[in-house]
Amino acid sequence: MAVRLFEARHHAVLYQKYRFSPSENLQSLIFSYLEEKKVDPIRLAVDVGCGSGQSTRILAAHFEKVVGTDISEAQIEAAKQAASFPNVSYHVCPAEELPFEDGSVDFITAFAAAHWFDMPRFMKEVDRVLRPHGCVALSTYTTDFSMHYKDCSERLTEIFTETRDLLLEYADEKIKLVFAEYKEVFESVPCQDKRRVTQILDKIPMSVSGVIGLFQSFSMYQAFLRSDPEAAKSLLQKTEQRFLDTMGVCSNETQVEIGIRSVSVLGCKGP
Repeated sequence: MAVRLFEARHHAVLYQKYRFSPSENLQSLIFSYLEEKKVDPIRLAVDVGCGSGQSTRILAAHFEKVVGTDISEAQIEAAKQAASFPNVSYHVCPAEELPFEDGSVDFITAFAAAHWFDMPRFMKEVDRVLRPHGCVALSTYTTDFSMHYKDCSERLTEIFTETRDLLLEYADEKIKLVFAEYKEVFESVPCQDKRRVTQILDKIPMSVSGVIGLFQSFSMYQAFLRSDPEAAKSLLQKTEQRFLDTMGVCSNETQVEIGIRSVSVLGCKGP
């Protein structure tokens, strides 16, 4: 069964503001794969579970038409309000009921989203709408974050990890697919020609306040917030202060880097 955790308008706003696009090395992997598989013509790409559109917009330069889909009206509205490109459009629909004709899509992608889908039904849709020799890329970042600033990176990473671990108590069981590094997703992809890449490393620059915003955008934090609002807010306030004290700075706009590790499942449909 699909899981719907990102539909509130305030969550969509946080998602748009604090979630980052797929990392440069992940993008490079995906587009290199498409080049290797000679996806031509490259007319239509569909970004499923697109959220507020960060992963959708990076496809614009590579395809004639890009459609981002999401089950959340609030997320799609946030995506439409962001700066975009004339060949990008958005559609509200479930991942398991894509509004495309059989064999009409050249490329299907989902970033930090596939683990929320009803996997058997979604994979049937992938098989239905993907054209012969079309490709699929299902990617996510793992929970293995690190935080970097001058000579206190190790301590900052410890603080980040402690907060993440507290929030994991409120995580949906679907997160287990991420813990398993998309092994089940890989096994479900309806392609004989497929691969799973698990060591895609990158660093994302952001401010300390941006790191706190990233925590706020997590579904597990939103679950904690619904369960105990004061405790949830206090946790992030204390986490931010611990970051600043460790760094020896006063401003939460001080820039740091967040180290991320992504995984990606890539597949190419047969003739």
